[in-house]
Amino acid sequence: MATPPRHEPRPVGDAGTDRGILNSLGRGVVRLSVVFNWIAGIGLVGMLLLVVADIIGIKVLSRPVPGGIEIVTFLAVVAIGFAVSYTALVHGHVAVDFVVDKLPRRAKLVVSLVTLLLSIGLVAVLAYYTFEFAARLRSTGEVSMTQKIPFYPFVYGLGVCWVMTALVLVREFVQKIAKVVKIWTL
Repeated sequence: MATPPRHEPRPVGDAGTDRGILNSLGRGVVRLSVVFNWIAGIGLVGMLLLVVADIIGIKVLSRPVPGGIEIVTFLAVVAIGFAVSYTALVHGHVAVDFVVDKLPRRAKLVVSLVTLLLSIGLVAVLAYYTFEFAARLRSTGEVSMTQKIPFYPFVYGLGVCWVMTALVLVREFVQKIAKVVKIWTL
């Protein structure tokens, strides 16, 4: 069986099989994270195109794109928010682990499990308060200043991104638990 690409870690479960609910959920989380990353890329390209159009509009036509700064800000939320879960999936965040590297293998796994639990808790809190804030923005009807674009859809989108990131972290936690069980039963 061919090994999966490096950017898509193998889901939890029996090596080489496609059975089990954990495998299915793990594959779903990986696929959804990849889709979210594509959405982030589209947001980034949109930002680029809008900035270029704004510069051309200012320099050539003496007219900027109306609401360009607002739209770039909304696209930045999309680009950053939707990239977080994939970045967590491929371990692309900055990690300072020079102390943990000196620990024995079992201790590293314990530290990793504790860190993952704390991360899941933090991301869950972020998701909760992001959804709460989006509901408040929706009820107040707050919109951007020049283009009158409502804020709440973007904040709800960010909340969904936090939920996706939590799922990625839960997937990794389950994988680590399986690893711990395997190591400690040897």
